[in-house]
Amino acid sequence: MKKWLGTMVAVLLLNGAAARAELVDRVAAVVNRDIITQSEVEKRAAPELARLAGERDSQKRAEARSVVMKKALDSLIGEKLMEEQIRELGLGVTDAELEAAVADVKRQNNISDDAQFNQLLSGEGFNVATYKEFLRKQMSRMKLVQMKVSSKVKVSEEDLKAAYTQYAKMESGDAEVHARHILVQVDAKATPAQVEAARVKAVALAEQARKPGVDFAQLAREKSEGPSASDGGDLGFFRRGVMVPAFERVAFTLGEGEVSEPVRTQFGWHVLKVEEKRAVDVPAFETVKQELETRLKMQKTEKYVEQYVQELRQKASVETKI
Repeated sequence: MKKWLGTMVAVLLLNGAAARAELVDRVAAVVNRDIITQSEVEKRAAPELARLAGERDSQKRAEARSVVMKKALDSLIGEKLMEEQIRELGLGVTDAELEAAVADVKRQNNISDDAQFNQLLSGEGFNVATYKEFLRKQMSRMKLVQMKVSSKVKVSEEDLKAAYTQYAKMESGDAEVHARHILVQVDAKATPAQVEAARVKAVALAEQARKPGVDFAQLAREKSEGPSASDGGDLGFFRRGVMVPAFERVAFTLGEGEVSEPVRTQFGWHVLKVEEKRAVDVPAFETVKQELETRLKMQKTEKYVEQYVQELRQKASVETKI
């Protein structure tokens, strides 16, 4: 799901009902004549805010929350400004384009029927209508990026060789990790109290897993709520760039045989155990050249998009209230 539900490159009107809701929802920002509400910012920031639940220092948690909320608000402001440009330039997405994109998503993910598609969407907090709305906006923004930014993005052979040198240096000191995990699932619409209850459950499982003589694989079979439970939570060997960042950071930090504190991802709370680490060979330049080119284009595109949004912001009337 990650590859098609995650945000694409870019900085990602209120209807009558939303306007009425504004009577009781605090205004977070006014962008020209559009309003961004506090609840919109909190919804955007929700995954990051959930990860802060484990921070027990109230001052640090408050400071981190402020940073996360500002980042989420800046993202929403950028999206509002881009949406204005999309309307002015007539870069909307037709129904035919949208349906073709949905069909492509299903094909890439081997989804054969609507029931399976609905189930997968539900697991990420979408239904068909809200996912199509999300996808339409993403596609419109990509059209704007293509028009305003893509022509500036160029990757030379020298860029690629420099990137490979850095890549080879990192990979030569890296390793593959063989890990297992126990997952305590958290619903996408879970309340803060439900998130905290799941975290407490995961903490107890981590403590149990560290007890002498406890078989982590057996504990995962009995307690994990993830699809790998039947395999004892076995994730096999993996390298950097495969798992979600929060999960990966912990997996590559732990020593062999160590069990982590609970790690929050969009799926819930994970307790990891590293079974083994082993060195890996660095692939040849030609083998990873295309991957490096894609990565560099992505990085440069993000940079130019940020510059473009800043230009739009300088010309706009933006008033922040949080």
